[in-house]
Amino acid sequence: MLQKTLLASACAGLALYGMAASAATVTTYQSELGQVTVTTVAEGLKYPWGLAFLPDNKGMLVTEKPGDLRVISGEGKISSPISGVPQVWAKNQGGLLDVVLSPDFKADRMVYLSYAEQGEDGKGGTAVGRGRLSEDLTHLENFTTIFRQEPKLSVGNHFGSRLVFDRDGYLFIALGENNQRSTSQDLDKLQGKVVRIFPDGKIPKDNPFVGKKGVRPEIWSFGHRNQQGAALNPWTGTLWTHEHGAKGGDELNIIERGANYGWPLYTHGINYSGEPIPEAKGKTGPGITDPFHVWEKSPAISGMAFYDNDKFKRWNHNLFIGALASEDLIRLQFEGDKVVHEERLLGERGERIRDVRQGPDGYLYVLTDDDNGELLKIGLE
Repeated sequence: MLQKTLLASACAGLALYGMAASAATVTTYQSELGQVTVTTVAEGLKYPWGLAFLPDNKGMLVTEKPGDLRVISGEGKISSPISGVPQVWAKNQGGLLDVVLSPDFKADRMVYLSYAEQGEDGKGGTAVGRGRLSEDLTHLENFTTIFRQEPKLSVGNHFGSRLVFDRDGYLFIALGENNQRSTSQDLDKLQGKVVRIFPDGKIPKDNPFVGKKGVRPEIWSFGHRNQQGAALNPWTGTLWTHEHGAKGGDELNIIERGANYGWPLYTHGINYSGEPIPEAKGKTGPGITDPFHVWEKSPAISGMAFYDNDKFKRWNHNLFIGALASEDLIRLQFEGDKVVHEERLLGERGERIRDVRQGPDGYLYVLTDDDNGELLKIGLE
């Protein structure tokens, strides 16, 4: 069991996101590698979902699932909603979801958002768009939708929708299957896929299925369930995603060009009723890319970040993953290409963790999933 103590501090060492902080209450927990410190940067957020750091200590962009995008300053001040954000379908798991900055943000000031969008028949799907953030951080100018998940099949579930730019500037979108299992294997649909597009939404000619009849050319990989975490491995440049299983079978995957990850034909999970997945043939099969790592009991993973900073050297080359159901922060430790150890952190807090990112200051920043959601700053002593 971790032990918790409360400390009061006004020292510069607790500066939030590179800016001096006033007296702050810090909670500490004993972990395997030392004392984990948790500082509440901001609270009162409405189901925050995604987080992106603005350059030059300008603060952080945070999405709220009901539909607002806000700036949180280094001191923890929460802005009024940024105008120019698209209307979202805020139903069940749908709403305003992920946020990333353009790789050339300092030049173009482009902000990319993923969100649930309602169709004419009352069902929804994931959409992605971009707009230019005004210099005063109050408005997204000329917001344009660049991608739509088609067809629209969701009644409010499994939108996925994490966004990642790779080193070459391609945009990857990790999508859910809208709780329509078979669509993950249907290459004429965009459910349960990772797609790869240019920043303006155009489709690269070297995508694996370009030119194939009846196949969506955006598709990069398929056979996914509900991908709620994605990150670029900083040491290899490869894209990693993770996805919810059903009852059991949460997966961490290294995404390969044109690969099939199996859902729902091959899975470690079962239905919530306790019955087998009707289509399932086993845990693996011919032509299937197996998960890099599996949780037989689902933590309900959401958001993840590779740690690559000398601020806390004991965390270097670890992967941190948020968990909704188990209400903790998962730390995975590697040797070579294998997971050799897992530690669960912050479980005593009893908070669903929606997103986790490494900040430019070397701290981890975590969003909690609640109608009084928090932005937390995580360090190690």
